[in-house]
Amino acid sequence: MKKIGFIDYYLAEWHADNYPAWIKAANESLSEDFCLCYAWGEIPSPEGVTNKEWCEKNGVTLCDSIEEVCEKSDFLFILAPSDPEKHLGYAEKVLAYKKPTYIDKTFAPDLKTAGKIFALAEKYATPFFSTSALRYATELDGIADSEAAVVTGGGRSIEEYCIHQIEMLVKTLDAKPECVKVERQGEKQYVVSVKFEGGKKGSFVYSDALPFTICAEKEGVSRYFSINSDFFGLLIKDILKFFTNKKPPFDIKQTLYVMAVREKTVEGVNNPDKWLEIKF
Repeated sequence: MKKIGFIDYYLAEWHADNYPAWIKAANESLSEDFCLCYAWGEIPSPEGVTNKEWCEKNGVTLCDSIEEVCEKSDFLFILAPSDPEKHLGYAEKVLAYKKPTYIDKTFAPDLKTAGKIFALAEKYATPFFSTSALRYATELDGIADSEAAVVTGGGRSIEEYCIHQIEMLVKTLDAKPECVKVERQGEKQYVVSVKFEGGKKGSFVYSDALPFTICAEKEGVSRYFSINSDFFGLLIKDILKFFTNKKPPFDIKQTLYVMAVREKTVEGVNNPDKWLEIKF
């Protein structure tokens, strides 16, 4: 049995609630024997659900510390998907154990912090990767290395949910971002433009009412897709494969590209209509 451990800010959240079933389904599909065995949460959920209650519901052993989860587990998830400011502190402990680790979106609150996590992984030679699940939308498979792309999507806030649109842009254009401009379209709607190396251009439209879609152009031909595929299920399969082979499923420098665009997007919300240069 391959033992997985969860580390979270609080366990009663959407990702931790759904990942166990997806891990089970991926096990069956891949003929694997991964088991979510251990978990630790820092605080109870905002709704008052304790980590003990979550563990009892999911048949998982609650640990007293991050270190205990790391010692008992073979593979690790750093969750806290809505609290990226927690990731560096957790990673400082987790990555020292040199066990393959998946770090949930949003990887870090800013590019500088992202670089610190990369440095920790390099220091300990710990394999890891991080991504939005939208990278695994099968609708993106036929539009790789496009020259331009427009993405739509929404969520509770642009600060939290823009990670999904940016992940799709970075995967589809496969180029280093150079600068970002944010334009407000009302109180809760934004158009974000991104220039990439090689003259590639991307943009995303954020509104809490918009579904995830993408339109990509290559050699003068545009293709449009509404995102409806099982991207979370495909992500979990790739995480389990990564746990086995210890090889990230894509070039993880793209995570730094994603973080750079997100940082300038958040900055641009309060400093709109200006091109903000990205510096790596």
